Amino acid sequence: MNDWIWQYEGYDPDQERLRESLCTLGNGYFATRGAATESTADAVHYPATYAAGCYNRLTSNVAGRQVENEDLVNLPNWLLLRYRRVDGEGTGPWLTPDSDACVEHRQALDLRSGVLHRETRYEAEDDRVLDVRHLRLVHMADPHLAVLRTEFTAEGGPYELEVEAALDGTVTNTGVARYRELAGNHLVQVRTGEADRDTVWLRCRTSASDVGIGLAARTSTGTGAGASAERLPPRQATGQAIQRFLLTLHPGRPTVVDKVVALHTSRDRAISDPVRACVERVEHAGTVDELLASHRVAWQQLWRRAELKVPNEAGRILRLHLFHVLQTLSPHTAELDVGVPARGLHGEAYRGHVFWDELFVLPYLNLHFPEVSRALLTYRHRRLDQARRAARRAGRAGAMYPWQSGSDGREETQKLHLNPHSGRWLPDHSHLQHHVDSAIAYNVWQYYEATGDAEFLHTKGAEMMLHIARFWADAATYDDRLGRYRIRGVVGPDEYHDAYPDADRPGLDDNAYTNVTAAWVLARTLDVVRALPEPRHLELTERTGLDDDDLARWEEVSHKLYVPFHSGVISQFDGYGELAELDWDGYRARYDDIRRLDRILEAEGDTVNRYQASKQADVLMLGHLFSPAELRGLFERLGHRLDEATWQRTVDYYLRRTSHGSTLSGLVHAWILARARRAESWEFAQEALKGDIADLQGGTTGEGIHLGAMAGTLDLVQRGLTGLETRSGALWLDPVPLPELSQYSFAVRYQGHWGIRLTMRPGTLNIDVPSSDRDPVEIQLPDRTVRVDPGESGELPLAD
Repeated sequence: MNDWIWQYEGYDPDQERLRESLCTLGNGYFATRGAATESTADAVHYPATYAAGCYNRLTSNVAGRQVENEDLVNLPNWLLLRYRRVDGEGTGPWLTPDSDACVEHRQALDLRSGVLHRETRYEAEDDRVLDVRHLRLVHMADPHLAVLRTEFTAEGGPYELEVEAALDGTVTNTGVARYRELAGNHLVQVRTGEADRDTVWLRCRTSASDVGIGLAARTSTGTGAGASAERLPPRQATGQAIQRFLLTLHPGRPTVVDKVVALHTSRDRAISDPVRACVERVEHAGTVDELLASHRVAWQQLWRRAELKVPNEAGRILRLHLFHVLQTLSPHTAELDVGVPARGLHGEAYRGHVFWDELFVLPYLNLHFPEVSRALLTYRHRRLDQARRAARRAGRAGAMYPWQSGSDGREETQKLHLNPHSGRWLPDHSHLQHHVDSAIAYNVWQYYEATGDAEFLHTKGAEMMLHIARFWADAATYDDRLGRYRIRGVVGPDEYHDAYPDADRPGLDDNAYTNVTAAWVLARTLDVVRALPEPRHLELTERTGLDDDDLARWEEVSHKLYVPFHSGVISQFDGYGELAELDWDGYRARYDDIRRLDRILEAEGDTVNRYQASKQADVLMLGHLFSPAELRGLFERLGHRLDEATWQRTVDYYLRRTSHGSTLSGLVHAWILARARRAESWEFAQEALKGDIADLQGGTTGEGIHLGAMAGTLDLVQRGLTGLETRSGALWLDPVPLPELSQYSFAVRYQGHWGIRLTMRPGTLNIDVPSSDRDPVEIQLPDRTVRVDPGESGELPLAD
């Protein structure tokens, strides 16, 4: 296994779902899990394909209630290709990696070229051997194409093989065990047919969203000398388009079956009909060798733009993480109306919904694929009216974005969730995580700082920020006793705490993260509005009714939002310090894994709401979003002195009370500890790096990778360890290399400069600016300012 190959030796049914997720192939338009081509959905395998933004809504009966859910739809399975031996005794069973005849199995994901290879050997009782090699890709140059090449080779004597290649429209959404009681039959009106001798098609629709889906498969065979391939009459099966072949294999002479597949939906541009578009696309697609060549070129260009060179095992894992980010959010995504799916296009966990994960994804994309970032922010802007309606229904001004978003931007958070430990369906109050508003405003500003895209900031960006600022200003109520504004009835990033003990209503008061980020939004939006060009300022005020009273309100609230403290530390929310202490040692002794402490306590008849116990970083998320200087400035604006001692006490306090029940938790803690406690930081960094590949959350990766955590590890290297900020027209750098990551390099795209390369070595930082007609790049270090002209390099010594 080299740095570009992710390889699995042997077949392990218990690991198959995990491997399927990690071997998913995609191109930003659609993705297909790395399931065996011979398999259908069962207790071991889950072949599935998802198109970005293709959702459907169904109603289920849950615990006596009618519950509506919107899901990312599992589309028809294009992978299906199975085979069995035919001899004088008749037709044998279909061969799969689960067969007793399977004697060898390995698969290798080639990250450099985006190709999944698999080899399986089957041995019969007469000592004849069938060697099967698969090559699979989801085309990165043409986002509507995929390829499956299967090569059969016999050993020990002639071998007759029946092969079926199919498009299967009988699939359902069953990829997450705890959702299986819910409705999952999203596809209706499945029709199949033949376009010509080599090509079959499948047509269907989603039941409620009425998205038309078309697939076409062109299947051909190629034989070696002496071998033969006969096309058999198609087998009829409801909801499936099946092509059949009889292969006569001679020892050592490979026979190839090539399957080229096209996928379109009615949401696509420049087509009249999805099936017709698919048939035309496979007809003109060229050979598999040609498709493989253009696919590799497309990946080569992606890797050049996303250059990241980190040595050793950390570098291998980071490359895998980057691979999956690029497969979910590629330049093709910039043409779509989609958000950041929290679990990628890799599985059905979280129903494919969009949460706040762009907060961890966009900082990386901003500096490599800004056109993708802009498209993802535009997804939010298109749903601004929906967010404004949600705010009005809640009795608020401005825009209240949903915690979970899907097709049209309404709140998709489930009303009930299942605790697998107790088997009980419980109320879900995570829709109260209104801090997603602040995340969207933060992303708008970060995008502008990285790209200099003033046109977006002054139009869509300013409009979103304005309505989010209005929401926070209206949500804040004045408390005469405190002389402060308060934001009540919310849930913070921690997620464990959704109510006070024994309270008759959900929600918490004055979550510190929520209040501080709301203050930031109000202050930053004031800056944006005041800096608008006069014509645009006039347009915005005319469209939104913005007036001086709004600005005065924002100014006042941004200085007077309440931030609770207790015992010399920032309180996670008002009253947190009054909760009971948990017997952490006792629970660790009783349970192997307490990451999901909330489920453990609920199964015991208790609730985490009674304890000082957090799922993940909440208060400490502030140290992830803001540099130490910016965070101090925010607290000063709010009338508090946040010195280093107070911050470190706060860090220590919550470190002792966090179960790390989210893959994001290790990432955030690695970031905030990097400057003070490097050994601990590296431990958390390893947790973040291995979260998915080792499935540290206990079975969750098989339901879809954690995209925010994967992108966040890339950003930990790109910004966290370098102290890189894009601020005030300059690149600000304050490196803190960990001993385990003291040498690495990456390239960034910054305000029109393509491929600025930063190379970290112990004691030095090298900056290479490519030739262009752009202005020099200004570099702000803690002790000096440096300007590097296009076409020049700078080697900068760093203080210890």
